[in-house]
Amino acid sequence: MRPRSPQTALLQPRRSGPVRGRYFNTGRGPTLQPVDIGHRDYIGLVDPDTAFWALVRKERLGGVLTDGPFLRAYRKKAAAFAAEMDTLRFGLRPSAVYFNPTDRCNLNCTYCYIPATMRRGGVHMSSDRLIGALAILRDHFAATLPRRAKPQIIFHGAEPLLNREAIFAGIDRYRKDFRFGIQTNGTLLDDGAIEFLTSRGVSIGLSLDAEVERAASRTRKTWGGGGVYHKVVRALERLRGYPDYSVICTVTRENVRRLPRIVDFFHGLEIPTCMLNPLRCTRQGARGIKPGDREMSRYYRQALDRTEELYRRTGRKLVVANFANALIAILAPQARRLMCDISPCGGGRSFFAVSARGDMFPCSEFIGLEEFNGGNLFRDGIADVLNGDVFRKVTERDVDDIDSCSRCAIRHFCGSPCPAEAHEMNGGMRRIGAFCEFYEDQTRYALRLIADGREGSFLWNDWDAQTTTSFQWETASLKAGQ
Repeated sequence: MRPRSPQTALLQPRRSGPVRGRYFNTGRGPTLQPVDIGHRDYIGLVDPDTAFWALVRKERLGGVLTDGPFLRAYRKKAAAFAAEMDTLRFGLRPSAVYFNPTDRCNLNCTYCYIPATMRRGGVHMSSDRLIGALAILRDHFAATLPRRAKPQIIFHGAEPLLNREAIFAGIDRYRKDFRFGIQTNGTLLDDGAIEFLTSRGVSIGLSLDAEVERAASRTRKTWGGGGVYHKVVRALERLRGYPDYSVICTVTRENVRRLPRIVDFFHGLEIPTCMLNPLRCTRQGARGIKPGDREMSRYYRQALDRTEELYRRTGRKLVVANFANALIAILAPQARRLMCDISPCGGGRSFFAVSARGDMFPCSEFIGLEEFNGGNLFRDGIADVLNGDVFRKVTERDVDDIDSCSRCAIRHFCGSPCPAEAHEMNGGMRRIGAFCEFYEDQTRYALRLIADGREGSFLWNDWDAQTTTSFQWETASLKAGQ
C-alpha cells in the first residue's frame, strides 16, 4: 500500500528495482530472499531493496519461484516499489519539531539522555522567545510544505510543564498554524493543565514504567530518590476518555518481565495507545539497565499476545504504537507513523529538535551531544542547518552501508535504529544499535501474525484510511502485498 497524497515528489530511485529479468536472484531478475519466520506452514519471501514481501506455504515455495504469474506480476511492479522506497528514505521534508522549552526536569530518571547538569540548572525559554521561535518555524514550514499541510510541534523534555506559562502562550498564539503535542512525566499535569490542553485538542503523552509503585520507582524518580507513580496514575485517571493521549513505558532490565502485567494495567485504565519502547542506550546510565535481546523478545511477544486476548475479550484495543508501526512498515511502508525504523531515520529528515537555547539537533536523542548541534534557530537559517555537515552525519546514515545490516533481508523493516545510540554505544554511525536480535524477532513475529490473518488486532482502526493498495496477491498457497 502507499499513501494517496504523498507530500514529496517521486524521486528517481538510487537503487533501481529489476524491470526485466526472467529468473529470481540471477541476472536482472527479482531479488527474493527466503526468510524463516518461525511459522508452521509459511515461509517469508522478501525483496531487501524494495521491502516487498510475500508469505508462501512451505511446500509451494519452489513453484512460486519459477517463472509463473506471480513473478511476472511482481516484475511489472518492482521498479515502482523501488521508487516508493527511495522516496521514503531520501525524499522526505521535515514536518515536525521536538521542542524543548526548558533544559530542566524535576525527575532524575536512570536512563535519561539529557545530561544531569542541564536538567538541574539549565535554562527556560521565555514566553516571548518561545513565541518568536514558533513564528520562525511557522514561516519555514509555510515555505517548504504543501499549502494545506499542518506541521506538528511536540513540546518535549526534560519536563516541558516546568515552563508551563510559555508553552500555553505559544499554543494559544499559534493554534491555527500547528498541531500541538506534549510529552510530560505527568507529575505537573494538574486539573488546570489538563483542562487547558484537552480543550485545545493537544495530544498528550505521559511516562510510566510499571503497574506497581515499587517497580515504577526503580528507574523514574525525583532528585531525592522518591517515586512519582501515584501522581502519574492520577493524571491518567483524569485523562480517561480523552481520545488523544498515550503512555510511554521504557523497557529496561528492571521491568521487562512485567510487560504482560503492564499491558493489563494500561488496558484497565482504558488507555487507547501505549509505546513499549526499548530504552535507548545513548547514555551510560541506560546501558547499565539494558535487558538482553532474547529476554526482551520473549516478554515483548507475551505482552503483545496479551493485548490481543484483551481485545477479543472486551472489544477494546490497547494499541502498542511502536509495534503497530513495525506491522505497517511491512504492510504499507509509506504509511508508517513513526520514523525510527527506517534508514536513514527520521532525525533531520521528517523532524528535528530545538533546545531551550534555540540550538537545533537532528533528534532529541542528540541534545547534550554538542558535536550534533547544527546551528541556532534564532541565528541560522533552518534550511542551512538541515543541509549542513552536522545534520548530514545523521541523514546520510544508510543501513545499506552498515556491514552487519547490508546483507539482511529485513533491513528496511528495522532500519538499524538508533544513530545516536549506535554512535555513542558502538563507536560510529556505521554501527548497529543496541537491539538487533530483538528487532529481528519482532519482524518475524509480525510476519507470523500476517500469515495467520491476525494483524488487525494490533493496528489502529483507521490505519489504512489514507492508503491505496498497489499490489495484493492472495491464494491458498501465497499472500503478498505492498
